[in-house]
Amino acid sequence: MNNETPSPGASTPEDDYGLDNELEQLRSAMASLREEALRERAELDNQRKRLARDVDQARRFANEKLLSQLLPVLDSLDAGLQAASAETGPLKDGLEMTLRQLLKVGADNGMAQLDPLGAAFDPEWHQAISQVPAPDKAPGTVVQVFQKGYSLNDRLLRPALVVVAAG
Repeated sequence: MNNETPSPGASTPEDDYGLDNELEQLRSAMASLREEALRERAELDNQRKRLARDVDQARRFANEKLLSQLLPVLDSLDAGLQAASAETGPLKDGLEMTLRQLLKVGADNGMAQLDPLGAAFDPEWHQAISQVPAPDKAPGTVVQVFQKGYSLNDRLLRPALVVVAAG
C-alpha cells in the first residue's frame, strides 16, 4: 500500500503552482505601485515647476498696473519738453531731469520705451494711425511717432502710435 503522506517540509506541484501564482500577483502589484509612485512624483515635479513659473511671472509683472498709470505722466513730460525745445533754462533742465529719473525707475523695474522712428513698422509693437507718401523712405518705415510705446519685460504695455511711409 502506497499511502504515503507528504512530509511537512515537502511541497506538491499544486502548492508550487499556487505559490508561483501568488508571487506573480505580488510582483505585478509591486510594479503597479512603482509606476503609480513614478507618476505621482512626476506630477509633483510638474506642479512645482508650474508654481515656480507662476511666481516668477507674478514677480516680473507685479508693477504692470503702476507703470501703466505712469505712462500719461511720461507723455506729459515729453510733450512739455517738445514745446520747450527752443528754450533753455532751469525749467527745461528740470523737466529733462524728471523725465530721465522716471524712465530710469521704469527701466529698473523692467520697462522699456519704444521710439521706433526710422524703424520698420512692426504690428506687434506699433499701431499705425496713418500712411503718408515718403519718397525718401522705404515703404513700411515709421516716419513719425505721435506717442511712444512701452514694454514691460518684453510684454507690450502700450503700442507706439506711428505714421508709416506708404508703399
